[in-house]
Amino acid sequence: MRNVSRRSVLKGSLGLAAVGTLSMPYIANAAATSAVVWMNQGFIPEEDAAFIAVAEGYMKASGNKLEYSIMPFMAQNQKTISALTSGDVPDLVFMDAPSSILPQNAWDDKLLDVSDVVKPYESQLSETARLGSTFYNKATKARSYYLCPIKQGATPFHVWGDLVTKAGMSMADAPKTWDGFFDFFKPMQKILRGKGMRKIYALGLQVTTVGPNDGNNLFTHFLIANGGEGLVTSDGKLHTDDPKIREAAIKSVEWMTDAYKQGFVPPEALSWNDADDNNGFHEKLFIMDFDGTLSTELAMFKDKQAFLHDMVTVAPAQKNDGTPMVTQLNAGGGFIPKGAKNVAVAKEFMTYFMQPKVMNDNLKGGLGRWLPAIPQAIKDDPWWMNSGEPCLNPYVIEATVNPTMPLFEGFTPAWGQVQAEQIWGQAHADVIKDGMKVADAVDKAFKRAGQIFARVTYD
Repeated sequence: MRNVSRRSVLKGSLGLAAVGTLSMPYIANAAATSAVVWMNQGFIPEEDAAFIAVAEGYMKASGNKLEYSIMPFMAQNQKTISALTSGDVPDLVFMDAPSSILPQNAWDDKLLDVSDVVKPYESQLSETARLGSTFYNKATKARSYYLCPIKQGATPFHVWGDLVTKAGMSMADAPKTWDGFFDFFKPMQKILRGKGMRKIYALGLQVTTVGPNDGNNLFTHFLIANGGEGLVTSDGKLHTDDPKIREAAIKSVEWMTDAYKQGFVPPEALSWNDADDNNGFHEKLFIMDFDGTLSTELAMFKDKQAFLHDMVTVAPAQKNDGTPMVTQLNAGGGFIPKGAKNVAVAKEFMTYFMQPKVMNDNLKGGLGRWLPAIPQAIKDDPWWMNSGEPCLNPYVIEATVNPTMPLFEGFTPAWGQVQAEQIWGQAHADVIKDGMKVADAVDKAFKRAGQIFARVTYD
């Protein structure tokens, strides 16, 4: 865990201080109390500074104190799981994408219902933010808000445009369909190797058995591109018995494993964690990647040649049948564990944070890696389409204009367990390492998913 001094970060964040001048009516301003807040570390320093500016603004307006700790997301995940298991919890946990933690703990009645905080903003939230913030509680036998959503993020393609040019190709010629777009880069591998880039690969596919998130996310989008977005429906049911869904899964596993076996993917991808494809992209180990948010681009924000000219961000356009591609959006924000000692302050802070201007200014301060959960904030602020960041426009279009849907975790906690067990990565390994037939690997994965879903029953 890394504790961050508020003053030390704010010295470099004076431009964000205006966040703290906002609307006093949202602040109860009762007798000053404290709340313990755990925040995940941003991928870029600007995100941490932006969060601290919001915290300082709230403390100034309310007179309350936030004892916040900012820590790397993997360490925070482990610490949060441990706290929820033991019952020794903080007052507020703030995560970019808590989809692996929220569904199960809401199901187990370990989180506080925050509907009173979210409802005033409900009509302004995107549909995916609403669905990605509500979960089923087996004790209350109802769905409710257990996340105060602040942000949402999509998954675009990240491409080294300068390598495409070096290979004698043009991004203008890239196909619009899902498989076609990936296939476009395969011939470039041989061309670039012939020009001296002997270790270059075409694709940064996360065919990993390790995860925790990117491999699952990649497979799910392949599934959607092949017509399998109905694998899990909003009623929490699994549809592995649907021949169309099975065929979509088979096509997805077959394409991904073929790309690996044909040598278009770095061999170590089978054991990548979520940061490895980012690092590989930055090292120009491969030409293109499909990875969540703009962390890939913004990590190179100060390298102006790369950021402004060499990298290209592309929103997925079409499924393989030519219909518009649907992107899964995740939602991030704050949640309150049951057993928190200072619930009033935690709720008050989230009420303050969910104000559209506070939300918007915070995410702008983070250079737009995440988008406001209230889409109107983007429409009201021309910065989002005129920021000067080439990566931001296609990202905004993907998340706010193109078709979207929430993560399956929002429909049922069973999906979180499916993801945790990496059954799709294991299916890839079954084919690649053990020579299993693709259909058999899919059926094995479907069988395990069915066993997990059978344990989650709704009354």
